[in-house]
This record gives sequence, C-alpha cells and structure tokens, in this order.
Amino acid sequence: MSHAFGRTRWKRFAAVLVPAVATAAALGIGMAQGALAASFFISGEKFQISADTIDVRGLSIYGMVDVPRKGTPVPVAVNGFRHAKISGLCQSVVVPIPVLGPYTLRLTGGDRSQVEADNMFIDATSLSVGNAKLKDIDIGVAAGAISKGPINPGDRNSRFFDPNGVAQQAVSAVLTDVRATAVAVSAATLNVPDLNLRLEQGRHECF
Repeated sequence: MSHAFGRTRWKRFAAVLVPAVATAAALGIGMAQGALAASFFISGEKFQISADTIDVRGLSIYGMVDVPRKGTPVPVAVNGFRHAKISGLCQSVVVPIPVLGPYTLRLTGGDRSQVEADNMFIDATSLSVGNAKLKDIDIGVAAGAISKGPINPGDRNSRFFDPNGVAQQAVSAVLTDVRATAVAVSAATLNVPDLNLRLEQGRHECF
C-alpha cells in the first residue's frame, strides 16, 4: 500500500514523533544530572542538509538524544535509510572566524549521478519534505520492534534508546525537496559522485 503526503500531511506525520522526543528529552535531563552516561559526543553545531530527491529502501524514524562534548543534550529525530539514492545533495555549515567574519563550508554532489548510501542516519532537529510517497508504512511501532528500516547500532546500545518509544517505519519512500537541520550524520558507506567542497566568505547555506 502506497501513501502520498504533501507538505502539511508530512508535518502531521512527523508530529507523531513528539512522544518519543519527549521521552528522549527526559533521558537527556537524567544524563545531565549524572544518572546516565553518554557513549559518544557531538560538536553541538547545527548544519543544513538538502536534497532534490531521496529514494529510500528501508526507512525508520525514532527519537533519540545526542550529547555534545560541552553543553545541553539535544533531542533529535533519527531518520534511518537502509539504502538511499540521493539527487542534488547539499550540506552546509556556517563557521564564524574572528576578524574575517562568517564563512560557509559547503559540500555538494549528486548533480549528474546519484549519491548512494547504506545504513545512513540523519539526526535532525527539524525536517521538511515537499512530498513524501511511502510504501507499507507503520506509524506507532515500538522503536525496539523496527524491522523495515535500520537502527543505528550505537543508538540501540545506548541508554537513551527507548525500545518502547513510538517510531515509524516503511518498506520504501520517495522524498522530494528535502530540507533538514541536523546535528549529526553517519553512514556505513557513502558514494558521492561530482563531489564539490568549498569554503566561501559570507553565508551561502543550502536553504
């Protein structure tokens, strides 16, 4: 069974994550008070990721908490792709440089040939999709029962992972006009044709 979602319906779909993120936030408070231990740290800097299209085989979405080396834990929605083909990939982060002002580190790829990734995870604080077509979708599955999409091994073994938390999964999905603000991205393999990495003065973000 296929489902097509416009921008408004996708927001409603993403809103189902609220209970999971609330649970993750509570776990974050426990960590801050010393009740829990984090297995790894993020920088805490947010960056942008955009794509014209992402063709996914095996989709999972669940709540987690990412822990910075210094600062407040960050509740995130982890978007997992077992296998993804990405067109028009862009990643950008603005870096303030003393005296010189802001510079933008910008990576692009997949303009002529698609980027391919296996077991890719985007830890997002916000996500918008122009249109999402999902096949065989389950909304409200327990995070520990996810089977159609991947779970980051580091997450599954973390005290921040709630196996009873609400999650979503789908056999496949085609996402268009994707825009995400993220704090971390990881992948088992990532093949980026037409890779272009540049540092430019000023703000030249993906969106």
